[in-house]
Amino acid sequence: MPSTPALSKTTPGILRRSAAPAAGIVHLGLGNFHRAHQAIYTDAAVTANGGDWGIIGVASRSTAIPDAMHAQDMLYTVVEISPKGSRFSVPRVHTDAFTAAANPGRVVKAIGDGGTRIVSLTVTENGYNYTPATGSLNMQDPAIQHDLVKPGSPQTPIGQIVRGLQHRARTHGEPVTILSCDNLADNGHHTQRLVREFASLLPAGEAAETLAFIDANTSFPSSMVDRIVPATTDHYRGLVASQRGYRDRIPVPAEPFTMWIVEDNFIAGRPTWEAGGAVFSDEVAGYEQLKVRLLNGTHSLIAYLGALTGAATIPDAVANPDIELAARTVLRNEYLPSVSVPSSVDVDAYEEQLFSRWRNTSLGHRTSQVGSDGSVKLRQRIPLPALKMLDEGRTPQLLALTTAAYLACIAPLPGFDPGPQAHAMEDPARGLLADLAGGSRSGADLAGKVLDDYHLLGEALAERGEFIARTGEFIDIIHSAGPVAAIAAANSSLSSATSHQSARSTP
Repeated sequence: MPSTPALSKTTPGILRRSAAPAAGIVHLGLGNFHRAHQAIYTDAAVTANGGDWGIIGVASRSTAIPDAMHAQDMLYTVVEISPKGSRFSVPRVHTDAFTAAANPGRVVKAIGDGGTRIVSLTVTENGYNYTPATGSLNMQDPAIQHDLVKPGSPQTPIGQIVRGLQHRARTHGEPVTILSCDNLADNGHHTQRLVREFASLLPAGEAAETLAFIDANTSFPSSMVDRIVPATTDHYRGLVASQRGYRDRIPVPAEPFTMWIVEDNFIAGRPTWEAGGAVFSDEVAGYEQLKVRLLNGTHSLIAYLGALTGAATIPDAVANPDIELAARTVLRNEYLPSVSVPSSVDVDAYEEQLFSRWRNTSLGHRTSQVGSDGSVKLRQRIPLPALKMLDEGRTPQLLALTTAAYLACIAPLPGFDPGPQAHAMEDPARGLLADLAGGSRSGADLAGKVLDDYHLLGEALAERGEFIARTGEFIDIIHSAGPVAAIAAANSSLSSATSHQSARSTP
């Protein structure tokens, strides 16, 4: 029996266009999400209306995806997974791919090239090298210090962008748009602030010239992106081989749902992403809040509670009625009041759509993947809704439970085993938090060290003793009686608070 051929541009019946467009976009962060989201929208735009909007994909450190893309003529398969079946597509929009760590100077040149009109990013919250407590660059980060003194070999995305902008200023002066597609509040202005801060730290004359170029020749639109994209596994490689008849080393599984809301502020033009369904709106902030709080925040609670109950996937976790109740409660009662809902959004329909997506058993999104990097993610999700409730005289039970469940997964007290899904979660603060847990005698002790001393969720919440105390109580309940008991305790407190409020309101 002949072996299955590898995917290439000669594979029959896969390409809608005979050639990739000329490059116009440099994308930092060549992971699964970009390849199943921005690349798909760009492919649709070029197919519908043409334009030199090919993408140069830049991976951070790993060579696996760039190597595979070169071996496959820059092609890969997006596999849309649902209980109804699978759909396959092969975008043809990438013109090149390489790894920044191995080619730092090449990143600078690509960003600095006159044909580049957009630099986009999906580098995760961690990739911005900033201190969440201040919103400023992390000046303790050796990579930032390196980038400030080594202009030819930047290691961080912010350093790469600034050095690329300097290259543009020196060689041709063409404008360029910097487009963040990461889960950061007001991500356009956030990125702009960090880029300008980095530039301001350069030697005086160099800083002034760079800042002048940035102010006159760049734009930083905000955007909100949404699509569940799990990790690639041999299951999806086998699915492609059996159903499409070719080998693909890097297929990307994705849910059918996809959304992209973008502020239309592109100084050097843009693709007609509307052709792929992108929405250009002046309500990006509201959509960001929906995504970061209702979707991402609730997703985190599901992941941590699910992991603690032994659920390997998000659908397994949501199938637990106690976890579903906790998720609906935190979404409705604790996240939603802090959201400026966009005018076109039906909240009830949005909530049901979220739970339908989370129940997609065919996708198999793992709790360990969703629960990773919580030390960075939860700062974007919990503080503002929690502070709003505390200022109104209410204790955010489920937000405190989210924090406690996260700590139980990443930094459990001595003697408690959170299970294999929690052990599989990755987190940059795991070592430090584990040290704090190892020296703690109780949940209250751990919560105080992590939230008050370490400022895991920022300085404002560090001053709210009621939130810290409740988090500590939930840690103890999880460790002694399990996550379901903690959910029951949260619901009991909510019922008591509601009854008390009703009694006070009765004339």
